[in-house]
Amino acid sequence: MKAVAYKTPQPIREPGALLDVELPDPVATGRDLLVEIRAISVNPVDTKVRAGTGPAPGQDWKVLGWDASGVVRAVGPEVTLFKPGDRVWYAGSIARPGTNSELHLVDERIVGHAPATLDFAQAAALPLTTITAWEMLFDRLGIVPGKQPNPKTLLIIGASGGVGSIMTQLARRLTGLTVIGTASRPETQAWVKELGAHHVIDHGQPIAAELERIGFPTVDYIVSLTQTQAHYEQIVQAIAPQGKFGLIDDPQTLDATKLKRKSVSLHWELMFTRSLFGTEDMIAQHRLLEEVAGLVDSGLVRTTLAEHYGSINAANLTRAHALIESGKARGKIVLESWN
Repeated sequence: MKAVAYKTPQPIREPGALLDVELPDPVATGRDLLVEIRAISVNPVDTKVRAGTGPAPGQDWKVLGWDASGVVRAVGPEVTLFKPGDRVWYAGSIARPGTNSELHLVDERIVGHAPATLDFAQAAALPLTTITAWEMLFDRLGIVPGKQPNPKTLLIIGASGGVGSIMTQLARRLTGLTVIGTASRPETQAWVKELGAHHVIDHGQPIAAELERIGFPTVDYIVSLTQTQAHYEQIVQAIAPQGKFGLIDDPQTLDATKLKRKSVSLHWELMFTRSLFGTEDMIAQHRLLEEVAGLVDSGLVRTTLAEHYGSINAANLTRAHALIESGKARGKIVLESWN
């Protein structure tokens, strides 16, 4: 099968950073699905792994990629949720080879049936970021879905990126929270507003002052999706007493004692945790993706596809990694088909 892989972690500008290769076809066993990959999308985790992680012991190549949509070709003997021919979408496991390959093995418990109203490219934009956003809002922060009036406020720092683009929609469509997003450029601010944020502020300015400007001296929930270390002092200032703070990025340092005076709780989200540790509730991601597919098909949630980079190959994936690393990506970058 065709795949895009590498042997040695290195900067994306280096010629061998990503290469077109041929690998053996995998075989489904246990609860695995063998999926024909039709489309993929690129996330910051792809670039972070490529820059710092080599092939697993005994492996010649490292294959990246987690977001995918495709068609089930075969199933393992213990599979009960899917059959060959099903259209699926999922975000894979960080502990296994990635989706940048024509054929891919994935545990059925983290896979959903793809939305009927989306094509493969549109569907591939959503799984990883949707799982991350959903788990952060409803599992980690404990926000209860429901459109009853809710006086509380949610600030999403980095709302124009992949996770922010879907989190803005989920928070606006499924809760009664006042949703405030941050974006630093006119085009990204317009994107966040279009996705449903009640207010958009500029995280290039002091966040606490920006919130004051729009009439919110404090906010109840803050989710930081990017540059948490740079924004942390402003987060501590802006969060309400007894508020909840969640993050997904990797600050080099984070002094949690600064949250003590306000009794603020701190919440990390990594959507790979369930699959990485094989938790008892791993199937929650299957159920989540099934529910979101219904939200998409009912028109409540839209794809966050923003850039289509053509066929799945090393050259196009290199372009996608470079854009992600520039910090200027809006929504999701998708690649489709192996032609």
